[in-house]
Amino acid sequence: MEGREVNSFAMNSKEHVLVTGGAGFIGSHLCETLLEQGRSVTILDNLDPFYDVAIKEQNLARLQSLGKDLRMVRGDIRDPDKVREAMEGVSGVIHLAALAGVRPSLERPTEYWSVNLVGTQTLLDALKGRPEVPFVFGSSSSIYGGNEKVPFHEEDPVDEPVSPYAATKKAGELCCRVFHHLYGNPVSCLRFFTVYGPRQRPEMAIHKFTRLIDEGKKIPMFGDGESSRDYTFVSDIVKGVVASLDRRVDPGDPSSGFRIYNLGGSATTTLKGLIDRIASALGKEALIEQLPMQPGDVLRTFADVSRAEKELGFQAEVPIDQGIPLFVDWYRENKGRTQA
Repeated sequence: MEGREVNSFAMNSKEHVLVTGGAGFIGSHLCETLLEQGRSVTILDNLDPFYDVAIKEQNLARLQSLGKDLRMVRGDIRDPDKVREAMEGVSGVIHLAALAGVRPSLERPTEYWSVNLVGTQTLLDALKGRPEVPFVFGSSSSIYGGNEKVPFHEEDPVDEPVSPYAATKKAGELCCRVFHHLYGNPVSCLRFFTVYGPRQRPEMAIHKFTRLIDEGKKIPMFGDGESSRDYTFVSDIVKGVVASLDRRVDPGDPSSGFRIYNLGGSATTTLKGLIDRIASALGKEALIEQLPMQPGDVLRTFADVSRAEKELGFQAEVPIDQGIPLFVDWYRENKGRTQA
């Protein structure tokens, strides 16, 4: 798909949204929703081989099959020419492209800084002179680091990230804040809390654990199983992202131009509890190999979503006890082929 349009469309005929990382897990779900809402979508994605590229290609094929207004620009978010091409005619930008994952960032910190920071700034630079275009930045709950106060609120200190990945997300938010201050574009930074669901990346915990339990292999459980996460189903995240794109800035409230929002399930599940739920949904026993906690991991995440509820109308609708069986159903349907 490199260098050509998936579908052509009249860029000024309707709302036109650029989604970076649109071939990925969250991005493909988001693009599907935007297209179903009747919006035009451009995807900027370099199909990075962090995981099987065939998965991303299947995501794109699914979007193409919708037969609606979709354009694909294959390129790196650090490439100003590709970014300018992708920005042509857009009325909104949702920036999800990034090198993801805490543990890989420990091995490749320089690359993470380059992609996640230089890429973000390159996109922002391309918006100069277009203050009417809103910018939505996909951040992460990892920036809260080892905060002891729970649930995590957007005004809590986030000055002690514990991984390069988390540090790049914190720095990305700062880049966005500075850009809004200088150029006036509405900016929303969204702190995602452990997103899961169909098409989840294969190395992420829920997908990995499901596969290992199904195959009768041991699950590497880091720590005593009491660490906890706020898991958020992908459809809930997509609703929050779209709401942040569509939000209106209050001219009487200068602070409304730049906002940070937690998007999470606002509930916690222990690691052991997660494994038990997956095993139950599969109807199989989980074999556990207990290992020490890993560098860069945090003991808990827990979202205070009161700001998103008030300003975006956000509310998570898929609890973990419903979401895990939905994921397992998808896994079973796709087992034995590229799971996209």
